[in-house]
Amino acid sequence: MSQSPKSPNTIPNPNSDQDYLNLEPPPSLKSQWKPKALSLPDIWVKEQALKHVICNMQQQFSHTPSISPPSEPDLTSFQSFPLDPIEPDYSSLLSDVVLLGIFSKLPVSQHVSNSLVCKRWLYLTGRLVQSLKVKDWSFISSGRVFNRFPNLTDLDLVGSCIQMPKDSGVLLNHKTVSVYVDTSFTFAGFLGKRALLPLHVVDTGLAMVAEKYPNLRRLVVIGASEEGLRQIAARCYTLQELELHCCGDLALKGISGIKILQVMKLIGSVNGFYDSTISDIGLTLLAQGCKRLVKLELCGCEGSYDGVKAIGQCCQMLEELSFYDHRMDGGWLAGLSYCSNLKTLKLKSCKNTDTSPGADEHLGTCLTLEELHLQQCHIRDKQSVKALFLVCQNVRAIDFRNCWGLDDDVFSLASICRYEAFNFFHKRYIYTRYRIYILLENVIGPTESIIIPMSDYALNTSSFASSSNLRFSSSFDRRVKLVSVEGCSLVTIKGLESVLLSWKELQQLRVMSCNNIKDTEVTPELATLFSMLKELKWRADSRSLLLSNLVGTGMGKKGGRFFQRS
Repeated sequence: MSQSPKSPNTIPNPNSDQDYLNLEPPPSLKSQWKPKALSLPDIWVKEQALKHVICNMQQQFSHTPSISPPSEPDLTSFQSFPLDPIEPDYSSLLSDVVLLGIFSKLPVSQHVSNSLVCKRWLYLTGRLVQSLKVKDWSFISSGRVFNRFPNLTDLDLVGSCIQMPKDSGVLLNHKTVSVYVDTSFTFAGFLGKRALLPLHVVDTGLAMVAEKYPNLRRLVVIGASEEGLRQIAARCYTLQELELHCCGDLALKGISGIKILQVMKLIGSVNGFYDSTISDIGLTLLAQGCKRLVKLELCGCEGSYDGVKAIGQCCQMLEELSFYDHRMDGGWLAGLSYCSNLKTLKLKSCKNTDTSPGADEHLGTCLTLEELHLQQCHIRDKQSVKALFLVCQNVRAIDFRNCWGLDDDVFSLASICRYEAFNFFHKRYIYTRYRIYILLENVIGPTESIIIPMSDYALNTSSFASSSNLRFSSSFDRRVKLVSVEGCSLVTIKGLESVLLSWKELQQLRVMSCNNIKDTEVTPELATLFSMLKELKWRADSRSLLLSNLVGTGMGKKGGRFFQRS
């Protein structure tokens, strides 16, 4: 069929594929334009693909379906354009040890992208992972986690033990646990028994973990029983840190076999999440089974004087003890005097310190205590705060942070930590409850001495006055050297000054966000003390500091510029 020549008056079709594929540059740019060699994709689009797509679209949108089969693209044009050969994988020539050495030098953020290259790289990058938080329990029960990450030393199973819908879209975060929330929760604690995995399921998973990870050093689990923890204690010989959520007293019998456990975090009850009871029975089992504890944190645990006393008597290596939202009975503060090696005491989010501390002479003192931290605690009760400072009167550092009820009267009780050398209760005798060392000089030789410890002993003053070869010194000559007050808006400059001036050996002071302390009220005595400090961080009145920085900017005028009456 012959094709008629184009008429000069014929308007070209803008949708014609032939005109589209034969575009030429304008005459002004034709001298500068150089033709570019067509690549293989350009040839495919130009000659075959576009025509094939148009043909298929016409058949799909036509009212009458076509009887003839769709035309297939002609692939003969590929024969004249040879493809580039595939480059060899040089990484396959490297051994696993060499590749692991290379991957270990890369940042951790690249491990995920490296694992997507091939199955071999996926396995090798998994061998470098040592810490993991499991969100799906099937990852444990199927054994995939052991093949994917064979060298784990830090394992968190809390998220996988909670049977809450992961697609609810609402994530509730707490300092100790995070869960997804749906409409089926109850206000009494929506992580009840039905929300946690059954005990036998958790125990089976812990047995698999103990078998596959004998070098495990840290484990976090919720809802475990005595049998599951016993499996961990029997096989994980290197376990040093354990965090238990929502477990009862008897479950703590299973950890008695962990010989080198040093860090323990026990979470009994969390408001709005779950409620389990940890009483003096559980604290006693914990103390008798884990005698090498160095750091212990009790969150939402019940107990009393007996439980704290058992911890102090059995865990003689304990250096840090923390209470988070405790539910202790009255009189528990007196048990701290049995902690013979305690260095740090922390109280966090506690609604009360001690409801019934008892008489001052029965409290005792923690001699080795050096740091006291009070964070977000209610300390309005003067009697309990006084009992706390009596027990902790040997501290060197005191930290108040966002405490409610800390006014001048309560803050003045901190001056109890001024620690005097002796307490005179009688004219002729010196009674002290602290350890006194008598150094007998010139007994064996001119440069040697004998140290004799004496405790709770009455010493006659006349014997010391008549002896010229005896001198005594005390281990309780420490003073407060660091004070930090942050977010306590009831303390004034007068109350702060009365306490700071009583600490003659103060070296570091930090006062932050205490809006009731004004810079203009600093006295010359307090300014002299500031000049002698080694470290001073003073941003007490943050409100006045903000206003001083906004001077001249027009801000902070309470709308005076924009809302003036006309």
